[in-house]
Amino acid sequence: MTTDTAHVRLTGRRVMVLVVLLAAQFMLAADFSVLNVALPRVGADLGFLSGDLQWITTTFALCAAGCTLMFGRVGDHLGRRRIFAAGMAVLAAASAVGGLAGSPAVLLVARTLQGLATAAVTPAALALLTAAFPEPSLRTKALGLNGVMMSSGFTVGSILGGLLTDLLSWRWAFFLNLPVALAALAVVPLVVPESRAETRRKPDVPGAVLITTGLFAGVYGITRAAESGLDTAAVFSLALAAVLLIAFGIVESRTADPLVPAAILRHPDVAYGNVAALFLFGGETALIFFTGLYVQNVLGHSSLVAGMVLVGIGAGQILGGSIGPRILAKVRPRTLLGVALVGQGAFMLPGLWLAATNGWLAVLIAAEFANAVFSMLAMLSFLVLATSAAGADAQGLATGMATQSQQIGMAIGIPLASAVFTTVTTGELDAIRAAIGVDALALVGAGAFGLLRRGKR
Repeated sequence: MTTDTAHVRLTGRRVMVLVVLLAAQFMLAADFSVLNVALPRVGADLGFLSGDLQWITTTFALCAAGCTLMFGRVGDHLGRRRIFAAGMAVLAAASAVGGLAGSPAVLLVARTLQGLATAAVTPAALALLTAAFPEPSLRTKALGLNGVMMSSGFTVGSILGGLLTDLLSWRWAFFLNLPVALAALAVVPLVVPESRAETRRKPDVPGAVLITTGLFAGVYGITRAAESGLDTAAVFSLALAAVLLIAFGIVESRTADPLVPAAILRHPDVAYGNVAALFLFGGETALIFFTGLYVQNVLGHSSLVAGMVLVGIGAGQILGGSIGPRILAKVRPRTLLGVALVGQGAFMLPGLWLAATNGWLAVLIAAEFANAVFSMLAMLSFLVLATSAAGADAQGLATGMATQSQQIGMAIGIPLASAVFTTVTTGELDAIRAAIGVDALALVGAGAFGLLRRGKR
């Protein structure tokens, strides 16, 4: 494709499609993390017990991770724009409820609805984006921008949570969603064309129920085990997840129109990309969490300062997203994904030497900037791998799988790293070092595995 052709095809309408969908992705990613640094204030205002605060994040994560694949496939059949609009309407209502919440129960209902909205909107937006930009070069650039918005949205959510909590109220973390969601509802029907699978298939209801409940049980079991050990609830949830997911595999192998065709699961790049995403998003989520602990609990700074320290990650993500498409024009996505995961983990390793002095803040910010560049390169190559193997009829499925991997990684990243944190009894600083160190080694291992396996193919 020539430069002139690319210029002709990037019409004003397509730019509007890009702007609307990217704005939605940014808002949804920010929603995941916006209350992270505000949890103590939320708990004090609404009367949460200290042990129940984690459910403000976990409730959202369970719904977002458990239902994404199902909604992605529903969008293939009913229309991705229709599912996007329905999800945005639910998000607007949930944000209003959350901002006005006067009790823990009401807030958790709002977070549940926000998680369901995210599960519907995120894969639909990504599928609409890939459908609007079918040309490989333009699609890669669009996915690069999407990666910047999704990843930086999570970081900005943490920063914004600190700012709003210190300057106004945590309730504004909910209220700020309303104008964006309402604007998207008004603009999307005007500029975004409907997109759905050309071949209509019978819905795989048993498969959808099994995969959704299986992932719910699995994510809950991992979260519970990381926080409370392998107690009865954790063991039961993990066992139930295993049974449900095995049953899902059996049902899918015998269904004429499966929710997840075996051919996609067997594709080596799709399989590696989605597994690598668990490490990519889980590792970055945990790094942001422990950065907040280090800045606030070890150095004694406010949540506002903790949020500002994360600006380095946001800047690195923007740089990674801007150079990623040019690198992908010369490097295979799987190769870049492996190298980027190794780089992402390598620049976490300075966390092993963190000290209780403010002088380490400059080192931390610089290392996290470089880490974020590599994490964004990994995210972009993962998205290309995860979506390029699927045809037009299965874009909702492919983007649903990609989004689900992201959401699961974000849901289990902090609990798993926290399990390492709690095993260290020599002080909080040592525990933070250990958690970040294990996080770094896991990422390096995931990247090295992908590079070595590629060499054997």
